[in-house]
Amino acid sequence: MHCHRFLAPPPTRRQMLRQCANGFGALALSALLNEPAWGAKPPAARTHHPAKAKNVIFLFMDGGPSQVDTFDPKPRLDAEHGQPIKMQVPPTQFNNVGKVMKSPWKFKQRGKSGIPVSDLFPHVAECVDDLAIIRSLTSNFSEHTNANYFIHSGSGQQGRPSVGSWVTYGLGSECQELPGFVVLDSGLIPPGGLDCFNSGFLPASFQGSLFQHGNNPVADLQRREGSVALQEKKLALLRKLDQGLLDRLGKEDQLESAIANYELAFRMQTAVPDLLKFENESKATRDLYGFNESYPQTQTFAKQCLLARRLIEKGARFVEVLCPHVGADRWDQHGNLRQGHENNARATDKPVAGLLKDLKSRGLLDSTLVLWGGEFGRTPMAQGSDGRDHNPFGFTVWLAGGGIKGGTVYGKTDDYGYYVVENKVEMHDLHATMLHLLGLEHTKLTYRFGGRDMRLTDVHGEVIKGILA
Repeated sequence: MHCHRFLAPPPTRRQMLRQCANGFGALALSALLNEPAWGAKPPAARTHHPAKAKNVIFLFMDGGPSQVDTFDPKPRLDAEHGQPIKMQVPPTQFNNVGKVMKSPWKFKQRGKSGIPVSDLFPHVAECVDDLAIIRSLTSNFSEHTNANYFIHSGSGQQGRPSVGSWVTYGLGSECQELPGFVVLDSGLIPPGGLDCFNSGFLPASFQGSLFQHGNNPVADLQRREGSVALQEKKLALLRKLDQGLLDRLGKEDQLESAIANYELAFRMQTAVPDLLKFENESKATRDLYGFNESYPQTQTFAKQCLLARRLIEKGARFVEVLCPHVGADRWDQHGNLRQGHENNARATDKPVAGLLKDLKSRGLLDSTLVLWGGEFGRTPMAQGSDGRDHNPFGFTVWLAGGGIKGGTVYGKTDDYGYYVVENKVEMHDLHATMLHLLGLEHTKLTYRFGGRDMRLTDVHGEVIKGILA
C-alpha cells in the first residue's frame, strides 16, 4: 500500500554534488572539506558551553602509584606499623593481606597552600599550588588490563573508544599536519595494549597515533619515493581510486577515515621531524625538563614531556605520555616498594614539574588541562615484607591548568588510606569533568552505535565542581 504521507528525505549536499555534473562537484567539495577554513566547524563552535581548556596532556602513571606514599599521608600507618590492620578488608588482587606498613618517605607541607607532598616528588612539590589533588577516586576493577581500559575508555572491556578519541571526535584538531590524538611511548605500553588508545566504534581517524621515543617516532616516516612530486602523484591516484569507490558506495566511514589517515601521514613527513629538533629549545628549557640528568630514564621522559608541550602548541588536541622502563614493573610494586617507587619518581618527577612550569611561563597552562595518575592505588598493608597490593577503593590523581582550582585537595580516604569516606569520585565523574573543562557536556557528546546513542560516561558521571576555578 502506498502511503501518501511519506516524504522521501531530501538529498544531502554530498549526494547532490555527487549526482550532478558527473560527480565533479563532489571532488571540489572533498577538497574544500579538507581545508580548515571550509571544513567542519571550528572548535569554538563545537562546544556546548564556553571552554576553559583547549588541550589535554595525560601523564599516565602505569601500574598504580601508592596514594599513601605520594599525596595522601596517613599518620596511622606510622603508629601501627607492623601490626595487623584493624579493619575488615576485602580479598586483595593476590589475597595476600600482610601487616600495616608505614610509608618509607616523609611528607612535608608545600607551597602557599600547605598541601603535604611526599619526598618522592621534590620538583612536583614546587608546583603544588597549581594542582587540584583528588584523594577519593575509585575504580571498578583491581586488575591492570580491565582497570586500564576503564580509566581510558570508561569501560572495563576491550573495544570502547578512548577518552582521547572522544575528545578529538567532539572538538577536532587545530593542526592539519599532525594527529589530534597522540600517544607518546616512553618505553612501556600498559597492559591492555594499544586498545587503550583505540577509537572503538568511532571512525578510525580518531584513534591515538603512537609515537615511539627516540629519533624515529613514527614507523615508515621516511619517504620511500625518489621525490615529493612522485609521492604526490601516487597519492593523487589513490585519491582518485578511493573517490570512485565512494561515488559508487556512498558515505563509508571506514574508507573515508583511511583516506584521511594516509593524507595525514603524508603531511606528517615534514611536521614530525621538525617537532624533534629539541636543539631549537634553549638550554634553560632543556635543563628545566631534565635533559641532562644522569638517570637515562629521566632524559627519556623529559624529551617526551617537552614533545607533549610542542604538540599542543602545534594544535594537537589530546596527548598521552606513557612511563619509561625503569627496570621494575612500572609503578606496580608488589615487592621492593622503596626502590621501585623511587626509580619511577626519579624518572618522572623533574620532567613533570618542568612541563608544568614551562606551560605556565608560556601562558599555556591556562588553556591546557594536565592529568597525572594511574589506574588504581595500593593497599596500606604490606604484601610480602615490602610491597603493596592493588587498591581500587580510594586512590589519588591530580589535575592542573585548564580551569582547575590550584592548591586544592578534594575528597578523603579513611585513616588507613583504604576506602573513600568523603566526596567519592568515580571514573565517569573524572571523564565528565575533563569534557566539561573542554566545553563539552558529557551527556550530549554521543555517537550512534548498536541502536543507541553511546557516550564516554555511559549513563553515569557528574562534574566534580569542587575542583573548578
